[in-house]
Amino acid sequence: MNPSVAQKGAAKAPQDTKKDTKKETPKDASKSPRQDYIAAFAQAVAQVISKDSNEKLLSHVPESLVADFSALRSELWLWDVVSSAVCLSHAAGIEAEKPGENASRGEGAIANALQTRQRLQNAALSSFPSADQEFAARTGLRYLSAYPLVTQGQLLGVLANYSKDAADDELLNWWALCSEVCTVALQQTLNRTESLKIITQLSLLFEATRLLNSTLDLAELLELILKIARTELKADRGSVFLLDHKNGELWSIVASGLEHKEIRIPVGRGVAGMAAQTGNTVNVEDAYSLPYFDSSYDKKFNYVTRSLLCLPIRHFEGKIVGVIQLLNKSGSSKFTSEDVDFLQKLSGHMAMALEKARLHREIVEKQRLEKEMALARNIQRSLLPEAPPVVPGYELAVLNEPCFEVGGDYYDFLNLGPQTLLLVIADVEGKGVSSALIMSNLQATLRALVMHLHSLEVLALSLNEMIYNDTKSEKYLSIFLGLVDTRRSGLHYINAGHVPPI
Repeated sequence: MNPSVAQKGAAKAPQDTKKDTKKETPKDASKSPRQDYIAAFAQAVAQVISKDSNEKLLSHVPESLVADFSALRSELWLWDVVSSAVCLSHAAGIEAEKPGENASRGEGAIANALQTRQRLQNAALSSFPSADQEFAARTGLRYLSAYPLVTQGQLLGVLANYSKDAADDELLNWWALCSEVCTVALQQTLNRTESLKIITQLSLLFEATRLLNSTLDLAELLELILKIARTELKADRGSVFLLDHKNGELWSIVASGLEHKEIRIPVGRGVAGMAAQTGNTVNVEDAYSLPYFDSSYDKKFNYVTRSLLCLPIRHFEGKIVGVIQLLNKSGSSKFTSEDVDFLQKLSGHMAMALEKARLHREIVEKQRLEKEMALARNIQRSLLPEAPPVVPGYELAVLNEPCFEVGGDYYDFLNLGPQTLLLVIADVEGKGVSSALIMSNLQATLRALVMHLHSLEVLALSLNEMIYNDTKSEKYLSIFLGLVDTRRSGLHYINAGHVPPI
């Protein structure tokens, strides 16, 4: 088989010449055209079952038809699922364009073969639109035989052969057989491409999963998820939202391409909110065609959203934990089904990584709070006397067991003179930090007043007024004030709502 297509396209030129001979040497005078066809067909089949590259495999078909099966021009048109049209993939012979050129000639005679999925044999180009007629006038190729390439109901393309005169039945049969070989070659190419695509996607998923498990920092993980999605899907911008089930809203601390500010969206509002509420994936070419698209963010950030893909992030058991939203796919009007499939396969891994990061964040936050509470407990204990003072003739003892780390329990012993001791027992309503803060305020106020007021009645009234004015919460406190007079061996006290100690 002669690979020099341009020389073999228009006429059956000899393959070998000698400089010192004037006479051309034929291929093999003992062989008939039929034998040549059989040998060429066998070689074509061998080429298909070989492990050559897809490009070489597909280019071999039209080259072989021109070189060995008397076609003056042969074209391989491939069906493009995305554009729903055919594109010239390979051509050989007269006016052998580069792949992709003259794709508009997928109309007319070629379109007829596509629509009917029926063979066109020895169809006169003069009976088709002007583009085909002009082509025939320019090249002298007046007849077309087109063979739709179909396997298992799936249209793969069209194989078209041109000739100046109508081909005989034997040649048409060989062309038909070659179209069957081409169908097998295309299916083999698609299978290789699909296998490579699956292997590539699995590799990407593995690498993405590895990266997702490389950090427990939630903010870093959100950044990482968005980076993976934007890189693989070629999106201009995007956001990752986490679902707050308790408050019924989505929140995010990352929005690539925008300022890093926390965004909060009620569930059900906007595209992301609807995806979280319904659990449906949204993939549109024009975001503004969606009635629930919120264009305020475009106006705020001076941006124009066109294509949009929004997908819920789910656990493997189906629970939605967040939403990922990507905007404006580069080089395309819309995100593809392969893009959606990639994100859906990655969704479970994203959800697991987010859940681990969330739990880690909660643990870290809990540890931080425990550390702060321990510090607060030590501070509060330092505000209380470690032991009661020694008062001759009296036995004083104290025991305090707080329910929580900090609380509103308060007791104190204040010396007002050589023979006078003020006993204080108080309890702020509730437990926890808020009660502890009021208790601290009470202690400071009491110690400030006691140096100037020696009347229990006035002291109690002044404490009540000051605590009431300084405390904005609805909390209240009870207090017992007892004045021990060792000189008179007496106890004078006021009980303000506290459990009667006597």
